[in-house]
Amino acid sequence: MAEIEGNMILDHLNGTPHQLGLSLVIQISLAFGLAGLFWPEKFMPVFDVLMFPWPSSYRTVRGHSIAAIALSVLLFLLLSSKR
Repeated sequence: MAEIEGNMILDHLNGTPHQLGLSLVIQISLAFGLAGLFWPEKFMPVFDVLMFPWPSSYRTVRGHSIAAIALSVLLFLLLSSKR
């Protein structure tokens, strides 16, 4: 009985729910990265709160947006290499 439960847990972790969660993270990262590149003025108040002691600028918003897009590409490559 314990062997069956262990296999069910491993199948759950290696199966579709894990891929669905990773796909969701990829989509959110890509969406915020592109939104930060297209509309940096809308993200300035968010960066003012998140980076409190330091003033935010368009350069920091653009840098974080490019990093978010790079993260989504790396996670997509990780997702596509597993299967």
